[in-house]
Amino acid sequence: MDGNKKRNRYKRIYTQLASLLTKSNDYEAHMATVIAILHHKIDYFFWTGFYFIKKGELIVKMYQGPVACQELKKDVGVCWKCINYEQTIIVKDVKKFGGHITCDSRSKSEIAIPFRNKNGEIIGALDIDSKTLNSFDEIDSIELEKILNLI
Repeated sequence: MDGNKKRNRYKRIYTQLASLLTKSNDYEAHMATVIAILHHKIDYFFWTGFYFIKKGELIVKMYQGPVACQELKKDVGVCWKCINYEQTIIVKDVKKFGGHITCDSRSKSEIAIPFRNKNGEIIGALDIDSKTLNSFDEIDSIELEKILNLI
């Protein structure tokens, strides 16, 4: 997808979410809405969901797509890397990522974005997989970070 088309799609999604998220003050409702909109509006998103830190592990919360790994072992995988480095991680080919956790063998590329609470502390990650190699780029990173700030 060309960059302008991708940016415009995210802009429309952002506007829609900004409107929808005013209908409740519940952050879990906001997360569920963000996941549903992203998963169904962006065709290359195969699995879209949140993992939250709990007792030293990442535990899956709301998501759309096939069944997920329920727990991710500490300091292993793309989500933990984004949390530990406190930055978005883009993986063009999951087979080339050392320590990748395979929840579904159809996933080929991935992006993980740290998710922060109101105090700025990282409490989890937004994780998105694609069935296609090289699906994610800097545009996805920038736009998804903006969307997370709506929550």
